[in-house]
Amino acid sequence: MGTSKAKTPQTMKSATAAKKLGILLSAAPAEFQEGPVSRDELNALQADPPSWLTNLRREGPHPRQVVAAKLRVSISGLARAGITGPLTTAEIENLKAERPDWLEREQAVQADVRREELRLKQQRAKA
Repeated sequence: MGTSKAKTPQTMKSATAAKKLGILLSAAPAEFQEGPVSRDELNALQADPPSWLTNLRREGPHPRQVVAAKLRVSISGLARAGITGPLTTAEIENLKAERPDWLEREQAVQADVRREELRLKQQRAKA
């Protein structure tokens, strides 16, 4: 007979949890930044987000992957445009309203990439 161990909760670094939540770690409260986050805590944050999380998701600052998604460009496209840091929702909305050349160009590139990925996916489905 084997001895059974008490199951320890699965934890992750706060940076990993922030990425899963789509927020910028440095903008999160200190208690979130400082310690590991259990899977149960992460699930609770996703199911019933506290006001700080709701505000961060709504107003930012947002991490690059969220900025890229909101602008419909790639992270590489942001880098090519010289945007290497987080942006707030207001800054993202200003970029959308201004429609700089780089944004239109990168959105077109990203749209081409998505079309090609869809074409390849459909091709594989037929094979």
